[in-house]
Amino acid sequence: MIKKNTPIDYEAVHAKIKESGLDDLGQGTIREIVKIVNKVEAETGEKYIRMEMGVPGLEPPEIGINAEIAALKRGVASKYPMIEGVPELKKEVSRFIKMFLDIDVSEEGCMPTVGSMQGAMAAFLVANRTDHNKKGTLFIDPGFPVQKQQCQVLGHEYESFDVYDYRGKKLRDKLESYLKTGTVSSILYSNPNNPAWICFTDEELRIIGEMANKYDVIVIEDLAYFGMDFRKDYSHPGVPPFQPTVAKYTDNYIFLISSSKAFSYAGQRVGTIAISDKLFQRRYPDLKRYYATDGFGYSMIYGALYALSSGVTHSAQYGLAAMLKAANDGKYNFVDSVKVYGERAKRMKKLFLENGFKIVYDTDIDEPIADGFYFTFSYPGMSGSELLEKLLYYGISAISLAITGSNHSEGLRACVSQIQESQFKDLEYRLKRFHEDFGQ
Repeated sequence: MIKKNTPIDYEAVHAKIKESGLDDLGQGTIREIVKIVNKVEAETGEKYIRMEMGVPGLEPPEIGINAEIAALKRGVASKYPMIEGVPELKKEVSRFIKMFLDIDVSEEGCMPTVGSMQGAMAAFLVANRTDHNKKGTLFIDPGFPVQKQQCQVLGHEYESFDVYDYRGKKLRDKLESYLKTGTVSSILYSNPNNPAWICFTDEELRIIGEMANKYDVIVIEDLAYFGMDFRKDYSHPGVPPFQPTVAKYTDNYIFLISSSKAFSYAGQRVGTIAISDKLFQRRYPDLKRYYATDGFGYSMIYGALYALSSGVTHSAQYGLAAMLKAANDGKYNFVDSVKVYGERAKRMKKLFLENGFKIVYDTDIDEPIADGFYFTFSYPGMSGSELLEKLLYYGISAISLAITGSNHSEGLRACVSQIQESQFKDLEYRLKRFHEDFGQ
């Protein structure tokens, strides 16, 4: 039972949960949880420790802002942007991939997208239509739940599994159990991972690449948190170590590269999709069921991306191009700019552990999980749904791992980005109160 003298007014929280119409908060989407918390904050005037939504908590770089302003002053707002992207951006995306992944991708295969969300949608629209015998995507979970929603909207079938029990060499047999059916068109994962913050090893990426080659499957590598495994320094252009990637082991890949987290540029909704040279030029006769040509790259640009948005905001492309150029030239260390997330995660995890909570995804095979943008936690004796609801009365919000494809339905995902220095005392107080009320 929840005591009625909770840090946030009991009646207000109870009413807003009831108004939401959600029978099970653990099945609530990120935006649904956001809506509930917004309403409680508005009614009570109390500020939550908001960990439910993965939005940047840092100021955007002046480099990008100034480049956008300059582009707007040149009059780009009156002109439609080319679907394939402005030349300056295509050049810098290709350079960025070489400088920080040590992979060669031609400018031709680098296109802007309206955030990585649109990049994923476009990837599904083409990759999942290359062979009429194949049906959809295999998600290596846990993962970003909206990507599965995209497949559902498109009518694409998908399968998924929680990778936590299949790390290292075990991953090969698990992948093969799905791929040998011959029905998988694409594989998608994020690395570092949202929500668990696990990071694939080089051995695991090799396995994924080899399986993609064996079964002719396209790997969609979501690099939304590019370079943000802070255990290694991926910040120096053209110098090892490089951001790990499956592209070392297969030509069947698509990169989704976001500007939202690593560049704190989420509001401009500009990201990039990059297709390997071999895949870009490849022809799939079955694509002609949907597109004017059987060429993969052509279908991506003039089929999927054209239909989705007919181009990406003109000025935003110049802003991203300027930030990438500065990073490529070694004048802007984008990794150093976001290391504060790792520092916050370390402090927050310590407070949770001191107050009876457990870290759910706690290791990368044999080493502790990195401190980064997300972490996962649970509380003994509580389901994820129960924990999520009870924490709302204590002024703490998160999302359930149940909606991410995780087998650990007792856990929640915490995002550290919105927690300010001034809130750590509140977080500590609220966690202590929670533990006093529910500890065994």
